[in-house]
Amino acid sequence: MVTDEKTSGVSRRNFLQAVGVGSSAGVMFATMGAVGLAPTAAAQPRNESWTPPRGSDFSLTGRSAKKVVVVGAGPAGLASAYELQKAGYRVTVLEARHRPGGRTLTIRGGDSETDINGVTQKARFSDGVYMNAGAGRIAQWMVTMDYLRELGVPYEVFTNANADAYLYNERSGATPGNPVRYRTAKADVFGYTSELLSYATDQGALDQKLTAADKENLRAFLRSWGSLQSDGSYRGGDNRGYSVYPSAWNEHGTPLPGPGTVSEVLASKVGQYFPFEINWEQSMLMFQPKGGMDTTYDYFVRAIGKQNVLFSSPVTGVRNTTSGVTVTYTAHNGKARQIDADFAIVAAPAGLMRRWDTNWGADVDAALGEFAVGSPAGKIGLEYRSRFWEDDHRIFGGITETDMDLAHVWYPSYGYGERRGLVVGYYNTGANARSYADMTPRQREMRAVEQGVKIHGEKYRTELESSFSIAWHKVPYIEGAWAYPNTQSSRFKQLQQGAGNVYFAGDWMSEISAWQHGAFWAARYAVQALHTRVMAS
Repeated sequence: MVTDEKTSGVSRRNFLQAVGVGSSAGVMFATMGAVGLAPTAAAQPRNESWTPPRGSDFSLTGRSAKKVVVVGAGPAGLASAYELQKAGYRVTVLEARHRPGGRTLTIRGGDSETDINGVTQKARFSDGVYMNAGAGRIAQWMVTMDYLRELGVPYEVFTNANADAYLYNERSGATPGNPVRYRTAKADVFGYTSELLSYATDQGALDQKLTAADKENLRAFLRSWGSLQSDGSYRGGDNRGYSVYPSAWNEHGTPLPGPGTVSEVLASKVGQYFPFEINWEQSMLMFQPKGGMDTTYDYFVRAIGKQNVLFSSPVTGVRNTTSGVTVTYTAHNGKARQIDADFAIVAAPAGLMRRWDTNWGADVDAALGEFAVGSPAGKIGLEYRSRFWEDDHRIFGGITETDMDLAHVWYPSYGYGERRGLVVGYYNTGANARSYADMTPRQREMRAVEQGVKIHGEKYRTELESSFSIAWHKVPYIEGAWAYPNTQSSRFKQLQQGAGNVYFAGDWMSEISAWQHGAFWAARYAVQALHTRVMAS
């Protein structure tokens, strides 16, 4: 652990903190962690046990499979139904919306969505062009990848980080038409960080912790990591990129001018984006299903059986009975219906459940209240007549980061080389998401394009074909992007136990909220708890 012991007027912790104020503390600690001087984040997901129920559990014990109603055809609901049905359970899935996937929503040409305020949008995207309006990427360690392979869903690489994408911090001095390449910003931040650390080593600040051999090893690492000169100074290098790249004989390329001073680089605050690369959730490689993220849930529905998944059937009540559960819902024809079953797994937003007719008691309702308000998040898909970001900017996939209200701009990781393409023109959360949500769809488009022109130039406006935007807290039967649980709270543990013959599932019922991975694991836990109870009866 890094201590606060003093050396000649400076401590290692104080030094790193002083540099981190203008840049990214994550960069500093990642540097020190790489040479064993600070702890690295041990943020690996827990490898929880999972024993899926099997048909033999019934056939070998003389028990009969039970009937289960699953509420919600998002990741948690469909995974619950899928695992139960494989073991022989009789399953019915009730979904309020007209399609599967929940927040794993892909918008294609012809799709229509109406928000809770009655505002309707119809997508006019070209064939083969789509927007992942919700979930957009899958890390390779996630259980989501297991389901893709098991179901036979085709998938491809999602480019999460791209050295040629841009960074644009307007509040820190960036000006229209002058974004900085990710590789350039990274080279400068790493370079000056290395220089400062190298100087600290030379000036004796680390004498109490490092031997002479340790210091030389550290200097060698810093020279390589930061592209330092032999004297330990940073003056830039070809890792910053070129204004004209090398080509034929004697065409050595034209390096970018610069870098700026250490003060200018730190003041730009671009360093805040780099820990993203080593974030345990976001590190490359990442993947996406071919054709859109919700493709996975079409495969789930086919595996479960379309006749067992009822769409446009919003639930209005879930009540425990002496023999099981009764679930009431409104069928697609508008008539009230009910299903009696042995158990229910409810994989719906907590806020919706609290409006239903239930008898699971005030304590469960209060526990659900901790997750009742979904975070706001929004996206806009901008279809362009040309892929100018590839042709003119040489950006193929990846994400441009900004400090504007756009937050993130995503370039497509599919359709390379085709004529048209779709850019996610903003992906924002919190106050920015609410601000955009309060605009009309046309106003959202105009605002996103106005901001994007500063980075990409006028083609970001003139090549625009159409757009589609979504505000997740205004989507019927969802009303929020995600809710982060306090997994140590008594309320959370109470929900894990279920309520009578009802079990709960969803990404918000997991350690990994806001990911399909979390929804799948929550489904597995609910299925396992239900099945264990059945086998014990």
